[in-house]
Amino acid sequence: MHPGPNDMGLSRKAIMAQIDASLQRLSTDYVDLYQIHRSLYAQTEDADRRIVERVGQIAATRGVPRAQVALAWVLQKSVIAAPIVGATKAHHLDDAVAALSLKLSAEEVQQREELYVLHAVTGFK
Repeated sequence: MHPGPNDMGLSRKAIMAQIDASLQRLSTDYVDLYQIHRSLYAQTEDADRRIVERVGQIAATRGVPRAQVALAWVLQKSVIAAPIVGATKAHHLDDAVAALSLKLSAEEVQQREELYVLHAVTGFK
């Protein structure tokens, strides 16, 4: 797309261009479900980035990918019934399965959570 008001964001033109690009990458011609993902949390962006860095440190110490650490954390939270795993490659599924047996220590969980800033619920009235 060309630079301009319709080259990104939620304009119809940008959405249709991104759908077309996704269909080409996925080698298919239909969309089952289209979800728009955008950050509504600019005010916590720095804290969120530090959390990603912290997950990377834990992953490096453990010798596993960050995805495994992130999923292991989700799986250890009793209030989360099941993580949503978006696997587009076989190794993504391998990481998800491996996360089932990765148990984070209380210290690792605390390291992961200490920087977390609560996000306000948005989009509902």
